[in-house]
Amino acid sequence: MPLGITIELLVIGFAVLLISNYLVFYVTRRVTKSNSHLFIKQAKTKAKSIEREAEYILKDAKIKAKEYELQHRQEFDKKLLDLESEATEKLRLMRDEEKELQRERTTIKRLKDEYETKVREAYKTIEKSAGIRVDEAKELLFKRIEEEEQGNILKIVRKYESQAKEEAEKRANYIIAQATTRFAGEFTAERLINTVKLQSDDIKGRIIGKEGRNIKRLEAILGVDIIVDGTPRTITLSSFNLYRRAIAVKTIERLIDDGRIQPARIEEIYEKVVKDFDKELQSDGENVVVELGIGNVHPEILRLIGKLKYRASYGQNALSHSIEVAYLAGIMTAEIGGDEILARRAGLLHDIGKALTHEGGGNHVELGAELCKKYNESEVVINAIYAHHEYEEAETIEVATVCAADKLSAGRPGARREVLENSLKRIKKIEEIALSYNGVETAYAVNAGRELRVIVNAGLLSDDESYKISKRIARDIEKKLDKFPGDILVNVIREKRAKSLARSL
Repeated sequence: MPLGITIELLVIGFAVLLISNYLVFYVTRRVTKSNSHLFIKQAKTKAKSIEREAEYILKDAKIKAKEYELQHRQEFDKKLLDLESEATEKLRLMRDEEKELQRERTTIKRLKDEYETKVREAYKTIEKSAGIRVDEAKELLFKRIEEEEQGNILKIVRKYESQAKEEAEKRANYIIAQATTRFAGEFTAERLINTVKLQSDDIKGRIIGKEGRNIKRLEAILGVDIIVDGTPRTITLSSFNLYRRAIAVKTIERLIDDGRIQPARIEEIYEKVVKDFDKELQSDGENVVVELGIGNVHPEILRLIGKLKYRASYGQNALSHSIEVAYLAGIMTAEIGGDEILARRAGLLHDIGKALTHEGGGNHVELGAELCKKYNESEVVINAIYAHHEYEEAETIEVATVCAADKLSAGRPGARREVLENSLKRIKKIEEIALSYNGVETAYAVNAGRELRVIVNAGLLSDDESYKISKRIARDIEKKLDKFPGDILVNVIREKRAKSLARSL
């Protein structure tokens, strides 16, 4: 078959195919379009039917709502009428009651007026018959009743006072018993002497030195009386000042260990011991504060607390006494319901002024109060310092327990020895008399107060003036001390020393 005919046939076939497809699409579209008109018509018919049904339902609902509203309105109107009727009836009853109450008030007022009128008439009749006014009769009657009942009242008052006193005593005794049983502190009785043990009696000769040079220097520097007697391998140090005595013991012990006992070495060792003691005082104070758990304390007060260890009152160690007072006051305060820690602090510091009296004299109460004010201690602590010697009244529970604990600690059997305290006061007074003179550097009462060693400034006083000052001090002691056992030797020491330094090249 020719190629041209074939192409024509193919074109014709393709054209026929396109025409047939178009005819199929057209016919299908027409059929679909005719069906959609039918569907739309049916939907509209159904929609109208539903709309008519909804209108019927709505009309029916409106009718029922009107019927329901009408029914409830009728019920509401009926209840409202009932309530109005009830309220009207109650209002009527209240008005009737008010009228009745008013009538009763009027009757009561009338009766009261009649009663008062009759009472006045009765008073007038009584006054005429008795010859006395009513107010006077009342006064006489009350006075008689008071006189008759006064005895009974006093009996009742005394009864309750006695009961209160008994209960208070029981409570106080219980608190004191609790405090004393829960704290058993050691009692430290201070003496006037210390002994130093020696390895051999040969050391006694070295302590005395050539012509007594070493022992004189020791006594002058240390301010104690050194007794070297026949007691084997023992020397005795005597002084009323515990601090001096402790330093003296330590100084002599170090000199013995060092082996070089001579005047220059004595001064050197003494200065080192004093420095060590200052550090030890601070450490002792810190240990006491930590033990009592009373919080932070100023470093200067800590040092003075440690120094109380070397202070005695009537033979009772001041630091031991203060610790004991602190514990007792804390326990008693806790029993009562106060501040236990504050009571302990006040108890520890109540005698802090005693650490200062050996240095410059004065009243330990005033010195302690000024010290605590300076370092911002609380008002309770300051009040305790004043109150325990009755300079002030105790203002708080804590202060009251400190005062009680102070008396408890000092008053127990064997706690104090007044004879010793009087001796210490006399010795202190002797030293103060000597120190009041110009040119006197130091003064030490030794040998139990039977000798006063006065060291004067050689640059200010001559030998003749030293002799005169010894006479004056002796006369002052005779005048200012009421009485003292035996004689007191006033020994004035005038020493001039020259020092030079050899430098190495």
